[in-house]
Amino acid sequence: MSVRKSLIWRCNNLEEYDKLDMKLLTVRTFDNPIDAHLVKAKLESESILCYLFDENIIRLNPLYNLTVGGIKLKVNEQDVEKASVVIQEFDKAKLMNDEGEPLKCPRCGSTDIYSNFKSIRDTKGLLSMLVALVLVVYPIYFKTVNRCKECGYEFK
Repeated sequence: MSVRKSLIWRCNNLEEYDKLDMKLLTVRTFDNPIDAHLVKAKLESESILCYLFDENIIRLNPLYNLTVGGIKLKVNEQDVEKASVVIQEFDKAKLMNDEGEPLKCPRCGSTDIYSNFKSIRDTKGLLSMLVALVLVVYPIYFKTVNRCKECGYEFK
């Protein structure tokens, strides 16, 4: 559904739509559609109207991510501050394990962790990086891990 159709659908009539002065601003960019939809759902649960731009082109070809600048989450100009606060709260939420306990670093015990960190630290990753440099292509291999922000330790 286009932005215009979505706004008309949310308004009671076309006159109400014409009175809206919508200037959409990008509040965050993503390289992963799943993360984008999670944040979008959180904003919509807080009654903030938001839209994702360039999502479909990145789904079709993930290598275009750098070209188009990622998936853009846009909100109305009046909602930027409220959306920024909600996104900051969402980012500060602790990661949980399957038992509902905060995820902790096995090395230092910190709960300040990056999730879905793309790592090439093992032998396959280094080999992939060398091949990518020689052939001037995008590195194909990486593994997704959690990484501690305190000590840099990577774990599943």
